[in-house]
Amino acid sequence: MESAKIANLYDITKTIAADVFEGKEYPWEVLPEIGAFIVKLGESLDPEKYEKRGENIWVAKSAKVFESAYLNGPLIIDEEAEVRHCAFIRGNAIVGKNCVVGNSTELKNVILFDNVQVPHYNYVGDSILGYKSHMGAGSITSNVKSDKTLVVVKDGEDRIETGLKKFGAMLGDFVEVGCNSVLNPGSVIGRHSNIYPTSCVRGVIHENSIFKKSGEVVRKEEK
Repeated sequence: MESAKIANLYDITKTIAADVFEGKEYPWEVLPEIGAFIVKLGESLDPEKYEKRGENIWVAKSAKVFESAYLNGPLIIDEEAEVRHCAFIRGNAIVGKNCVVGNSTELKNVILFDNVQVPHYNYVGDSILGYKSHMGAGSITSNVKSDKTLVVVKDGEDRIETGLKKFGAMLGDFVEVGCNSVLNPGSVIGRHSNIYPTSCVRGVIHENSIFKKSGEVVRKEEK
């Protein structure tokens, strides 16, 4: 399943978390390791650039964090990021350089690459969002199947058993997700793809695609 491989989704030079991907083939293999990786990485950060706040929370001194935001570790907020009013970061989160975590947005067990925007009422759980990806207002990652079975990634007839009960979405670099969309467990969205507003997405969407609705996905040059 080439479209879902790390090398085809992400430029790992665009995240402080590059080392966690080493030796992995698919990005969801990283999900169980995020918390421990943050603790190890945090202890190595330059205290001239990062302030330690409480247990296993590191915030870049150049980042802007509103007083009403809730921060729980393990957590790293990288340089020039902005965490806005009433954001709720539950832990096991890496917020990359120049990211925006917006009003009432909730994060849990995630890696946001640099320049990611989740600016309005988003839920992002057990997910990885690539460089300059953006989730429109109210769009969410659904990270647990309704029947509580383990998540399977599907691309046509191809299937990969992940062994994970909690798995939201893998967004490649430069992905745009429209407002009020739901990315179902095991969704993988290829680089430079767009998701129409109010969509319900599942499975693998290949790079440079436009997801209009279930069964109607077109290449960008065909729009």
